[in-house]
Amino acid sequence: MDNERSTNITIGGKNYEMLLTTKATKEIAKRYGGLSSLGEKLMQTENFELALDEVMWLITLLCNQGVLIHNLQHPDERKELLTEEMMELLTTPFELSEYKSAIMDAMYKGTKRVIESEEVSVTGSGGSKNTIAG
Repeated sequence: MDNERSTNITIGGKNYEMLLTTKATKEIAKRYGGLSSLGEKLMQTENFELALDEVMWLITLLCNQGVLIHNLQHPDERKELLTEEMMELLTTPFELSEYKSAIMDAMYKGTKRVIESEEVSVTGSGGSKNTIAG
């Protein structure tokens, strides 16, 4: 998959690509009311167990986007979806804290945009410039 769109993490010795897709964004919006509300919700969670559940859900959601895309593109080589229960068994709390930066990286990559602008000279000829906005 395109490294500009995904972030790789290892869970239980298996590599997963975390990816923020439109499908994942819709699921986040259903659960939190939008991407902007996600950070607030995670920071306001006072119950440690509930906070872990939310992080597990988010990691599972983002990792499964890569699996779903793979399964769509390679129907004869299907991969198993990651479950929250698998996450609980295959990770430690220390690893979950490491995954926070991977979550942020995947979300950043999923929301950055390439903006094209055309520079017009006095003679009217233009040249295209591409910049990344985040």
